Amino acid sequence: MTLDINRPDLTVGVVGTGAMGRGIAQVTAQGGIKAILFDAAAGGAAKAKGGILETLKGLVAKGRLTDVDLAKTEANLAVAGKLEDLKACHVVVEAVFENLEVKQKLFCELEAVVAADCILASNTSSIRIASIARSLKQRDRVCGMHYFNPVPLMKLVEVIRAADTAQWVVDAMVALGKRQTRVPVVVGDTPGFLVNLGGTAIGTEGLRIYQEGRATVAAVDAVMRDSCGFRMGPFELMDLTGIDVNFPARKIIYEGFFHDRRMTPSPYHESLYAAGKLGRKTGGGWYAYDAKGAKVDPGADHLPSVPPATSAVVMDSHNEKLVQLVVAAGADTLAIDDGKSPILVAPIGKDATTTAIERNLDPKRTVAVDLTGDHHKRITIMTPPGADTQVRDAAAAMFAKAGTKVTLIKDSPGFIAQRMVSMIANLGCEMAMIGIASAADVDTAMTLGLNYPRGPLALADWLGVKDCHEILVQLQAITGDDRYRPSQWLRRRAMLGMSATTPE
Repeated sequence: MTLDINRPDLTVGVVGTGAMGRGIAQVTAQGGIKAILFDAAAGGAAKAKGGILETLKGLVAKGRLTDVDLAKTEANLAVAGKLEDLKACHVVVEAVFENLEVKQKLFCELEAVVAADCILASNTSSIRIASIARSLKQRDRVCGMHYFNPVPLMKLVEVIRAADTAQWVVDAMVALGKRQTRVPVVVGDTPGFLVNLGGTAIGTEGLRIYQEGRATVAAVDAVMRDSCGFRMGPFELMDLTGIDVNFPARKIIYEGFFHDRRMTPSPYHESLYAAGKLGRKTGGGWYAYDAKGAKVDPGADHLPSVPPATSAVVMDSHNEKLVQLVVAAGADTLAIDDGKSPILVAPIGKDATTTAIERNLDPKRTVAVDLTGDHHKRITIMTPPGADTQVRDAAAAMFAKAGTKVTLIKDSPGFIAQRMVSMIANLGCEMAMIGIASAADVDTAMTLGLNYPRGPLALADWLGVKDCHEILVQLQAITGDDRYRPSQWLRRRAMLGMSATTPE
C-alpha cells in the first residue's frame, strides 16, 4: 500500500482547532493541500478558519505574503460540520487535548468513517502512539505527527513510528511534512519522543547543580548563555514554558524510562509546581517578574573589591587560553610557585579540591578556571573549601581587568558548562545508540525544536569528544552517581578519536 503525497487532490483532515490544530491546517493549506478543519465544539472549526485567514491578512499587510498567496490558501481551507465529513481524507491529523481515553475514542470513530488506506496521525507530545492505536483494527496506518508551537514558525515535525506502523505510512508522512514546508525527522515511539526527551538533560542537570548548592539559578543560566551560546538557560526556559508543563513531563519521561538516573527530576522543581509558582504565567517561578512581565535578574557576575592580582602561577602553562587571559590583564605568568600568588588550574571534569590534592598544590591559593566556550565573554571560577578569599578575589579581579565576566561557584566537578554540555551530549549519544532517531536527526531536531546552538552530538564535538567522555567519567567517579555514566556511543568514539556524529 502507498499514498502519493503529491497527488493534486490530496486532502488532510485536522481534528481539534486549538492553537496547534490551526497551525497544522495553516501550513497544510499554504503547502497547496486541501485542509478540512473539524472541532467537536459548535462553530469551532469555522472560527479557526477565520482566525487563520486573519493571521494571513496580517502577513499580507506586512508584505510577507501576496494577495494571490492568501487566495490560494483560503481556497484550500474547508470546514467540516461533522466527523463523517472527513470520509474523503487521505490523512487525518488529530490535535485534541492530551487525554488517552479521548484520543482512543476519537481514533475509533475515525476508523469507522475514513477509507481503509487513510493515514491516522496524532499530534500528541507525550502519549505513546501505540497506546492510541491499540484498540483499532488497522494499527499499521497510525503514526505520530508531532508539530511544535507555533506551527507556522517552528519548522520541525517529528514523524513517530509506533510498533505496528507500516513503512509506507512513515514515508508518506515524511513527504507530507516536506510539502508543509516542515523539516521531518523519524522518531521511535518512546516517552517524550525525541525533542522532549532530549530536552530533559539541560533542565535536570541545571536543577542538579542548583540542588547541590553549587551555583545560583542566575549563574547557571548566564554561563549557558554567555559561554555556551544558548539563547536561554535551563531555568529561564522552564519559566517560559511553564512549570505546570515541564515538571509533569519530566516525571512522565523518568517513569517511562523506568527511573533511569539520567532522567531524575528534582524535588526543588516539584516544590515550585506544588506552590503554583509556574513561571512567567504566574509572575514568578525560578525568577520573579515585574508588573510588565520582565524578568528580575539578580545577576551572575562576581565583582570583587580587592585589587587585581599582578601575577599568577599558571600550572597548565600549555593552556594558551589561560595564559592569554593573565597576559591580557597585564599580569605576570609564573611557572614556579612564589608562595603568594593565585595558583591557576583548568581541570577537565574534576573539582578544585581533587585537582589541588592530586597535584600537591596549596588548596588555599588554588583557583580552578573553566574556559569552556566563549571565555572572552564569561569564565567560571571555583576554589576548594577553606580557600583564601583574598587570593581568589584577586584572581577574579585580574580576569575582570582582562575584560571577561566572572562567575563564582562552589567547588564542583565539571563546573557548570562542562557538566551541562556533557550531559546534553551524552543523552543525545544515547538516543542515537538505542535508535530513537539517527544521529543526524537527533541534532536536527534539537536545533530546530529547542533552538540549541548545536545539536547534542555536535555539542560533544564542540566540547571535544575525549574531553566530553572524560568529564562524565570524572563526574561518575567523584559523585558515585550513575546518572553520569557515559553512553557507549560516546565512549567508543572518544576511544577511536572520531566525531560523535559518526554513524554505526
